[in-house]
Amino acid sequence: MSEISTNSVGFGSVGIVSAQTAHFDAPLTLKSGAVLPSFDLMYETYGTLNAAKSNAVIVCHALSGNHHVAGKYHESDKSAGWWDNLIGPNKPLDTNKFFVIGLNNLGGCHGSSGPSSVNADTGKPFGAAFPIVTVDDWVNSQALLLDYLGIETLAAVIGGSLGGMQALQWTLAYPTRIKHALVIASAPNLTAQNIAFNEVARQAIMTDPEFYAGDYYSHNTVPRRGLRIARMLGHITYLSDDAMGAKFGRKLKDEIKYSFDVEFEMESYLRYQGDKFAGEFDANTYLRMTRALDYYDPALDFGGDLSAALSKVKAEFLVLSFTSDWRFSPARSREIVKALLDNELTVSYAEVTAAHGHDAFLMPDAHYHSILRSYFSQVEV
Repeated sequence: MSEISTNSVGFGSVGIVSAQTAHFDAPLTLKSGAVLPSFDLMYETYGTLNAAKSNAVIVCHALSGNHHVAGKYHESDKSAGWWDNLIGPNKPLDTNKFFVIGLNNLGGCHGSSGPSSVNADTGKPFGAAFPIVTVDDWVNSQALLLDYLGIETLAAVIGGSLGGMQALQWTLAYPTRIKHALVIASAPNLTAQNIAFNEVARQAIMTDPEFYAGDYYSHNTVPRRGLRIARMLGHITYLSDDAMGAKFGRKLKDEIKYSFDVEFEMESYLRYQGDKFAGEFDANTYLRMTRALDYYDPALDFGGDLSAALSKVKAEFLVLSFTSDWRFSPARSREIVKALLDNELTVSYAEVTAAHGHDAFLMPDAHYHSILRSYFSQVEV
């Protein structure tokens, strides 16, 4: 066994974990043409890398995700990593079998180099000077992390939403380094409506008087109002109407007061989520994550022909969608499936009946997890 490992404590849990930093001194040229002279990636690992280094799985995070995918940092943690229900001993992504890697993407705000990081040339946060990053850039930096860990080939890459786009990009950029791709609740590109949602969210942030053109760090402030509104808008799109109806309906907090204070439970929920997010996430990172979503389109250089774009892919695929997901609808997943089948690739597809909307990919749904468990059980390492 390799010396790269993470302790697992108890059945089903990866236990207490710790984050690590990989530093890269070599310059990284981004898709925009901008160059990062050096950068850091924050990551965590779960399970043990086998002697052949053939059992590694990268987990790609969505818009507001990070490297803390499973486990807890200490016993008193109130919550575990964001995909803890999926990853661990005897869970669908079984750490008894796989060496799982979670990382915070470039441009993030949880330890990897991003707008809130200190620019070594100025001694101040990068702020607006941090370049726009793309899905392609993220995958290229993830490949460098694999090199850093001495891993040549991935058993699989998995991601939901924006993470699913990264999983797809892995098969395009590094077709010989990836055996399986699990693309969940995702799409080959954004619809016009989704680009519109992202633009409204960005405008909420950028027109906040405390945004200061992205250099709010030097003003010791945060564009909290804008970030709060952006997150509230996002939450509306992540949930289905049925899920919101079942959870909140038209329930009132108290008697009607005929005011613009919080009157409905739905309003209370959105304000709570917005306030919480604004206290934890960086606005400049939010702008860059949404822009990466907008830009991703592997068919762009092929006249819009996704089948042609995927012609050099070699990996096998599991594509999953959810019936109530209207932001990344099942029809978008079927576009990916068709393009893969047009290239005579091996692909499994499942459309899971779920009421949670786009957020369903984060939920411990028994049917959904049984599909993942079955697929991972057949992945050879």
